Amino acid sequence: MQHLWALAAVTLLAGCSGIIPSSSGPPVTPTPGTSAANAAFAGVKRGPSVGRLGMSPGDASTALASFIESCPKLLRRTDTSGLTSQNDWRVACNASSTWPASGATKFFDEHFETAQVGNGTAFATGYFEPEIKGSRTRMPGIDTPVYKMPPELIRAWPDDVAESERTGRAPLGRYDASGKFISYYERAEIEDGALANRGLEIGWAADPLEFFFLQIQGSGRLIAPDGTVTRIGYAGQNGREYAGIGGIMRERGLLGDGPGQYAGSMQGIMQYIRENPADGRALMRLNKSWIFFRVLEGDGPLGALEVPVRRESSVAADPRFVPLGAPVWLAMDRKEANGMWIAQDTGGAIKGANRFDTFWGAGEDSRLIAGGMSARGQALILLPKGTVERINGQ
Repeated sequence: MQHLWALAAVTLLAGCSGIIPSSSGPPVTPTPGTSAANAAFAGVKRGPSVGRLGMSPGDASTALASFIESCPKLLRRTDTSGLTSQNDWRVACNASSTWPASGATKFFDEHFETAQVGNGTAFATGYFEPEIKGSRTRMPGIDTPVYKMPPELIRAWPDDVAESERTGRAPLGRYDASGKFISYYERAEIEDGALANRGLEIGWAADPLEFFFLQIQGSGRLIAPDGTVTRIGYAGQNGREYAGIGGIMRERGLLGDGPGQYAGSMQGIMQYIRENPADGRALMRLNKSWIFFRVLEGDGPLGALEVPVRRESSVAADPRFVPLGAPVWLAMDRKEANGMWIAQDTGGAIKGANRFDTFWGAGEDSRLIAGGMSARGQALILLPKGTVERINGQ
């Protein structure tokens, strides 16, 4: 993910173990289509008409508002799913700008058709915008630094990597005093002061654990004692190895339903760390990744599409399988996840066809819903009419 890079509180905490742990019940295998290069290779077939989905007027109205915000990006970005071109969206985007919210269901029915990617079997988690106690200035009890991107953190090739092996993006790192390109500081080094007293702090947090989870979410709000709110968003990462502590805890038998085990949710993981501070700190340090932030202006955190993500409207998806900006219909076994969403974000754990991460905004209820979200069902992508026929050469 480019901004809210690490969504899905439970799933992302699991890391890349090849399974997706649910917040309740046993792990499940990744959604079908993960190994396909993109949606075109996974297979696409026409679904039911939009009018048969049973979309509510309220759901359609909020989805239309988010679609309108996405249109400027839809008309400029390259669709890596292989499903659409920029011009395919032009008619719907032009119409959306003046379409009344009260007639939003008609808008989607008139301009879109549904498409099933692969077998359509979907898995969805949730993410949110954490609110934690913090401040733009350091004060007693609020002294965990929130750093901006350090200027020496760059991409370059180490000298010991041959020219013939330099493919893809160069790794992140820094040059040491001798001029050798090396890995950047890891979490433990940064927590121990590797970046202190350099003027890189854009804010301060009160609780290191809450800040750790805000880093996993990738954006959040610092709430000062006087009520001042500072929204911060993802600016970059240190290039070091990510370790999902939820997955590690499962391997160690700490999560589950048995005696002495903790719930396999964000809340359960936080409870374990608070009750076992020394072991918990060591556990968090196994995740060497560190997130740097920037102060955000505007009325919402920005997703990978560079537009604000909205509660119960925005969803993260894999752009290889869903055009960013496209509407997505979810019919899941968790009613909160059902309905129309707009794909406006991506995530490190959100990989493969029909894998989604639903956004729930800020506040305590958002934390509870997102932290425990684990939904299974069916997904459809809404594409401009005529797209499926063209893709399948009909």
